[in-house]
Amino acid sequence: MSEPKEDSPLDRLWKEYARSFREFDDLTLARWCAQTLGQLSGRAWRISHPLVGAYRLAAQLAHDRQVWLKRLVNIPAGYQEASCCRAPVLPLFTRDIGESGLICQHCGESCIPFDDLPEDLQTKFRRWAEAYQPVHAVAHWDEKRRKKVKDYDDAYEKAAQDAEKLLADAAHDLVPLLLEHHPAAVWEDQDECLEVRPEDIVL
Repeated sequence: MSEPKEDSPLDRLWKEYARSFREFDDLTLARWCAQTLGQLSGRAWRISHPLVGAYRLAAQLAHDRQVWLKRLVNIPAGYQEASCCRAPVLPLFTRDIGESGLICQHCGESCIPFDDLPEDLQTKFRRWAEAYQPVHAVAHWDEKRRKKVKDYDDAYEKAAQDAEKLLADAAHDLVPLLLEHHPAAVWEDQDECLEVRPEDIVL
């Protein structure tokens, strides 16, 4: 039997942040989530944005407590009910959009499978995902594949730069399209495998 994975320092920090929400009773938590969804409406947000980070912590706790199923508050205007967990749909666009569709901020499952997206979005998102996949794959090349290039460090750095551009392109050109169907959306502004951080993506 494998040893349980030890939390990273960042994981421990987020758990510390989450303690504040654990002190909320269910009604207070539900009200906070509903009010924050109202504040998020009308924009596409980076996943690294502090308000989104706070909402994700509260949303996951609300999911654990089944707050939305208890119907303590109404789902804010404009938000649909997610089929995965019946919480409000706040879709997350990730580099795995072609495989996973849009991800739920509450339960972490696919709230909108790729095939359920409007056809025009499928076409644009698929084209972007197909361009991103080989860029991301550079981080996972095995030794044999790495030896085929003159300098793997250069190839890795170029892939990171390409990833930054592609993520910025998605933020500019693709994620805003979701606002035609949802009050708000979130996009993944990092690629940990290529060491691309949110601050590297300039919009």
